[in-house]
Amino acid sequence: MQKLLKHINGANIATFLLFFVLATMIWYGHAMQSVRNTRVPVHICYTGKPDNIGLDEEGLPDEVMIEVRDAGHRLDAYHRNSLQITIDLHPYIHGEKGVIQIPANDLRSSIKAILQDNSNLIETVPEEIRCPYFTEQEKTVVLCFNGDIQTANGYQTVGIPTLSQSHIKIFGKAKDLRTIDTLYTEHVVFDNLSDTLRKPIAIAIPKGIRPETDSTVVQIITEQFTEKKFALKLIVKNAPENYRIRLFPDEVEVSVRVGVSHFAQVKASDINVFCTYNPERKDKLDVELDYSANSHITSAWVYPGEVEYLLEQ
Repeated sequence: MQKLLKHINGANIATFLLFFVLATMIWYGHAMQSVRNTRVPVHICYTGKPDNIGLDEEGLPDEVMIEVRDAGHRLDAYHRNSLQITIDLHPYIHGEKGVIQIPANDLRSSIKAILQDNSNLIETVPEEIRCPYFTEQEKTVVLCFNGDIQTANGYQTVGIPTLSQSHIKIFGKAKDLRTIDTLYTEHVVFDNLSDTLRKPIAIAIPKGIRPETDSTVVQIITEQFTEKKFALKLIVKNAPENYRIRLFPDEVEVSVRVGVSHFAQVKASDINVFCTYNPERKDKLDVELDYSANSHITSAWVYPGEVEYLLEQ
């Protein structure tokens, strides 16, 4: 008896599910063909605005909401595929300041152009677009990198980080531009670099200022480094007249760090090692280094760091 009831219940459930699926399909097909209203967003892309034109703080809306009447399958397509229109602002800008006003007729015409022929545009929210504008002042300022760089073991940077542009135009009110001569990138950190890096980074923009671009590209050249050693004679600076200074030792070992690609371009003549006579130092003088003549040398050190001396008349 229990087996018979289970068989009957199972058959009823299967029948119910079959009719439920069929009913759902019929309802969906009817819904896709029936005419009704729906609301969808329309994204707006603006063109034609001169670089020196600034907008009110609220700015131009990124989208408008529209109510459309049409068959369900077309309305469903509007929801699945983003709608977008392009508005050329040039015809709406007159003079140094005023109000950009895109009337309802122009806005509706742009929207209708992207709808299917059978679709009926019922309403747009807002009906028209209004935004005050003014002419901004222009200034060209220096653009600098702001960040921390850490290379991998055995590597070093070559030169300083460079940006795709060394100067940038900014726009704003005269009082806001007056104190700005330099802009910086957002602070970034690059770790463990072992190869040349090119990467877009954002520019830090002060409030009330509008740049011609909000990002730039930084390039950091990285290469392996090696050491090169020289044995160099010491000279003495600031020696007193009629005296001779003898150094012990009078020759020191200098090690320099240089990128492998510039190893052959570093010579002993690029480096000066010397001691500056100081009468307060009675028996020893510090050894000093100057390697500024060759930009490929990134660091250098000398051994010994001080030498004994004898003052002879």
